[in-house]
Amino acid sequence: MTAIPLIDLRLDHISKRYRIRHEQQSAAESGWAARIDRWRKRHSEFWAVRNVSFEVPTGQALGIIGHNGAGKSTILKLLAGVTHPTAGEITVRGRLAALLEVGSGFHPELTGRENVFLSGSILGMRRQEIRQKFDSIVDFADVEEFIDVPIKRYSSGMVVRLGFSVAAHLEPDILLLDEVLAVGDSAFQKKCIDRVLSLKNQCTIVFISHDLHAVQQLCDRVLVVSAGQIVEDAPADVAIAAYNKLVRFRSSSKIVPEGGVRTAEITSLEFLDPQGAPAFVVRTGHPLHIRIRFVARAHIRNGGFNILFEDQEGTLQCQFTTRLSEQFFDLEPGEGMLEFSCEELGLQPGSYFIDATVEEHGHKLLDWQHRCSVLQVNSGRDLTGSFYHPHRWRMIGTRREP
Repeated sequence: MTAIPLIDLRLDHISKRYRIRHEQQSAAESGWAARIDRWRKRHSEFWAVRNVSFEVPTGQALGIIGHNGAGKSTILKLLAGVTHPTAGEITVRGRLAALLEVGSGFHPELTGRENVFLSGSILGMRRQEIRQKFDSIVDFADVEEFIDVPIKRYSSGMVVRLGFSVAAHLEPDILLLDEVLAVGDSAFQKKCIDRVLSLKNQCTIVFISHDLHAVQQLCDRVLVVSAGQIVEDAPADVAIAAYNKLVRFRSSSKIVPEGGVRTAEITSLEFLDPQGAPAFVVRTGHPLHIRIRFVARAHIRNGGFNILFEDQEGTLQCQFTTRLSEQFFDLEPGEGMLEFSCEELGLQPGSYFIDATVEEHGHKLLDWQHRCSVLQVNSGRDLTGSFYHPHRWRMIGTRREP
């Protein structure tokens, strides 16, 4: 007989409503009816989460992904008890710890040592437990030399390392994580991910992040949230593909011309596989094809295009541009389409935000679609370093030993 798994978390038809207050336009009218009417006009309702239900079995690592404002963090705050649902019921079985902000509870005037005890207590650790783990916490954060220096003297990187290290030494039954693995430099981020991976066998994890690569590494199952509702509940690969399809192109131009009309505008961007079908995940060292659709509202001479790849910290990692290859296009009024091909993608595995621009004469920016899409890059070619660069080797000759 198959054992029925224990359920650590259960959300049953959970909804969360917020009231949004608007500025009062006029207070000239009097009387109760007029006051009620003005109150209604001054307030509107926003449902951050609506009718959400799911269960998390013991020992499972559940990821929750979605675009900004989708309701991910609200779900995590409901689970952590930071806020309460408007409707529905939440069941939690076991000791729960929530890491919603790295360094929460730190006081700038206290030393690192004192803040370890303060933050650990806030996160639910007993003083004796903190004493036993103190050396390990300091070693993990690599701040032993400065542990008796006030936190206000620390760099921002030292603060986040120490904050995560305290949280990483919790021993809860359920651990809630909200964007906390994207802290410190790349070496420390890997250290954080390795630590959380080691916790998978010890507790139930709920992890929220925009870093799809980290989600894929860590999570057995992933929920995709949009407009406060679950639109996909599937294994990590399937859910990430569904999310990338959902956010394939999000218009968010940074160019606001006089009169509000752009002479050229990018209207869509999609990734394709070598056969021309839509692709939502690519691999390092494999081909990448991108199709851009645009509309021109005037004749544009020497039009050029750029595609920019930013990592989760907003650092520009790569640019593909028509400018360096001196490929410019005369754009006629109307709709157009451009395809870009890269035979071997050199980016490391990870999740990347995409910017797309169109310009005139290589310097006048006509449209800039900021973070209009997301690309998930998975492991392909083995590599060491920040990127893979396509190259070839050729044997010139050998000399035989006499």
